[in-house]
Amino acid sequence: MSTVKSESSSWIKKVWPVSRFELKKVLPLLLLKFLISTVYSFLTLLKDPLIVTAPHSGAEVISVLKGWVVFPLSIVCALCYSKLSNHLKRSTLFYTIVSMFLIFISLYAFVLYPNADLLSPHKSADYLTGLFGVQYHHWISIYRNWIHSSFFVTAELWGQVVIFLLFWGFANHICQLKEAKRTYTLFIAAGDLAPIITGSLASYYGLKYISKSYTLTLQTLVGYAIICGILILLTFYWMNRYVLTDIRYYNPKITKLGVNQKTKLNLLKSIKHIYSSKYLLSIAVMVIGCALTINMVEVTWKRHLQMQFPNKADYLIFTGKVYRTVGILALCTVFFVGGNLLRRFGWRLSAQISPWAIGLTGTIFFFLCLFKNHITPLAQLFGLTPLMLIILFGAFQNITSKVVKYSFFDSTKEMAYIPLDPESKVKGKAAIDMVGSRFGKSSSSWIQIALIQFVGTGSVLSITPYLLPIVLFMTLYWSYSVNYLSKELTEQEKGLEKAPSFPQELSQKNKEKTSPSPIS
Repeated sequence: MSTVKSESSSWIKKVWPVSRFELKKVLPLLLLKFLISTVYSFLTLLKDPLIVTAPHSGAEVISVLKGWVVFPLSIVCALCYSKLSNHLKRSTLFYTIVSMFLIFISLYAFVLYPNADLLSPHKSADYLTGLFGVQYHHWISIYRNWIHSSFFVTAELWGQVVIFLLFWGFANHICQLKEAKRTYTLFIAAGDLAPIITGSLASYYGLKYISKSYTLTLQTLVGYAIICGILILLTFYWMNRYVLTDIRYYNPKITKLGVNQKTKLNLLKSIKHIYSSKYLLSIAVMVIGCALTINMVEVTWKRHLQMQFPNKADYLIFTGKVYRTVGILALCTVFFVGGNLLRRFGWRLSAQISPWAIGLTGTIFFFLCLFKNHITPLAQLFGLTPLMLIILFGAFQNITSKVVKYSFFDSTKEMAYIPLDPESKVKGKAAIDMVGSRFGKSSSSWIQIALIQFVGTGSVLSITPYLLPIVLFMTLYWSYSVNYLSKELTEQEKGLEKAPSFPQELSQKNKEKTSPSPIS
């Protein structure tokens, strides 16, 4: 009987490796990650059908937005974050940034979108199209559909600013390496719940209002996002009020830096700091490689998706199903594979899964696109058209990429920051997550747009042969950087393994030092 209990206890610890006294800190962090990811999932699900199916638009607009609008704005946001962090407390900065996002998405859903036709400059956009030609329609579309473009940019920046800078910066600041090994995969799992819920809701409301105005679907989903945003602010307030003041969660790093202290940041110095450290540069390669390879494939897939589903509601319903699948698979992977794999086989193997899974599936997808006219027999074998076969495999590639990113990449990347000194952690993370990640997506977009202009077709479908070798090269370079980081991380971790993680261990060690020797 005791053997059965011990085996059951061992299995529970693998799935839930959290002690009872840690719950006061871990549970709110889990809730915070879930709520932030839920808002991001709602915004991501809505932004693509809005911009891709807008008048005179297409998937090529995504590349222009990510490369020429979102990237410059992400740098501006990083500069503003650096400046504000010199003058505001961490908690004040968190409340301010999240509130600004919530105000804009509310304004978009209930004011701008219902009046989009009146506020869109269609006449001047038509004039520009006649002046420059149809091959530049993806540039002019941003101006024509500036309302949807603004929402797209806001959704992209939420992922960069709120998830990477605010949440993970907060988690890295109050957690130690030993805690991270056990809890970071749980935070990822909490985020994986979001696509399951948002994907289901998107499909449900897309079908419910498919015969009515799309405005009802949009406003309903944005309403859910606003509620989650308010809960984010309340959860963060509760943690600052009741968790970080609790002596049980003593952390020398918090005592030294102070969770509410102002942080001296300078973006240019942060970028220079990255280039002066091969370790930080390798983390940057991981981030850039992941963003670049995923974006390269995703834009091409969305172009095929637009051809199959030109209607907003149909597009939303299909992508909602994809997101729900991502959430279910990612959640199962995190609980039953990700955390256990990390604890059993170490950081290196877990980190290597992402480049090879994303790179391999992306390569196969591009091959299907290249030989579209020759895969008819294969498509007929499954009762599909060649276009639908490409879309379904693209969905599989997208699901695989997101699952390995959420289950393996995010946690291993965040763990790579923890052994660094406070200066490297703060400066390096701000520059890598804000500029590096965005640079990966933007460089992908720049390459795509440059190739489209070079070919002169105005379509991303014509540049597939050029994208394939780029994805293969980036996959290899990403994998090489992981190998280097693994060696360095092992060395830096050795000095931290002996340090006690929790107050119980600290008090126990103090008792051992003060208690009389058995010999005496």
